[in-house]
Amino acid sequence: MPHLQALDQFAVSPFDRTDWYRLLEDYGAAPLFAIAAGDLGMAALPLTWTGRRLESLHHFFAFTWRPLAPMGPLGDALLTNIARDLKTRTHWVALECLPGEDGSADRLARAFRKAGWIAHLSVCDTNHVLDVKGRSFTDYWADRSGQMRSTLKRKAGKVEVSIATEFVPEDWEAYRAIYARSWKSEERDAALLEAFARAEGAAGRLRMGIARHQGEPVAAQFWSVEGGTAYIHKLAYDSERRHLSAGTTLSAALFEHVIDRDGVDLVDFGTGSDSYKRDWMDTERPRYALTCIDWRQPRGAALLAAKAVEKGWGLLTNTLAGRLASRRTHG
Repeated sequence: MPHLQALDQFAVSPFDRTDWYRLLEDYGAAPLFAIAAGDLGMAALPLTWTGRRLESLHHFFAFTWRPLAPMGPLGDALLTNIARDLKTRTHWVALECLPGEDGSADRLARAFRKAGWIAHLSVCDTNHVLDVKGRSFTDYWADRSGQMRSTLKRKAGKVEVSIATEFVPEDWEAYRAIYARSWKSEERDAALLEAFARAEGAAGRLRMGIARHQGEPVAAQFWSVEGGTAYIHKLAYDSERRHLSAGTTLSAALFEHVIDRDGVDLVDFGTGSDSYKRDWMDTERPRYALTCIDWRQPRGAALLAAKAVEKGWGLLTNTLAGRLASRRTHG
């Protein structure tokens, strides 16, 4: 992807860079970059095929997927050109995990609608974040629940914590062993995750925390720091040692590190409905799915009718009926 390096200027998270998409390709993905370029700039949508449908090239490790385009009218025009060109490739485009806070979801919906697609935007997940608001860790911790503060006070002395800012193979082996003894199911795409952690370590963005009890690793967490944001990628603790509350102690140490030492403005705990994330975070943000159907193609019209029945897309059905009637009137 050497010619795509220029798109890195639009990256705002670890999951927007061409290095991330190259990593996905190395581990089995088949990227298709839909690109529009002009004298004043370029834009791209990282996509992949699933059957007859084009989808966002999104991996479950990633917190978001967004268009790579300049802000403003130029970028909007480029995205509309991409959406228009995609009608020659497929009748169906499905994009997921779009952020709303930066306008990505609405921006893409407008681009596809302007290009003639029926575009349906819906909430598909929840993102949990902490807005630091200039607080120190001490101030942040004072705002946590009494139960959390009491747990840390009682249990912090039972484990020793280390935080590495480079990739240490022994730490990663400790993480893998702890994960295997945790409550979580088997890690999918473990090799890809390790390659990502190595790359983050080489770039100085890694924050790898290990908690040990009497020298034995009992909890591990993989974070990274970039552009004023700390990303919490993975965490696990030994289920048989849960009485140590090592996860709480390790999390508190990492929050202190990224707030007081790294000076981040935001901590991002990714997506999911896990209740424990609300204990540490203070804001929930929606993540959106955008389903785009070209109703002028026979397969698209059939798909839209099926969606109307399956999902109750009454408004879209009415819109399609109106357009078909208009076409017959003016045909």
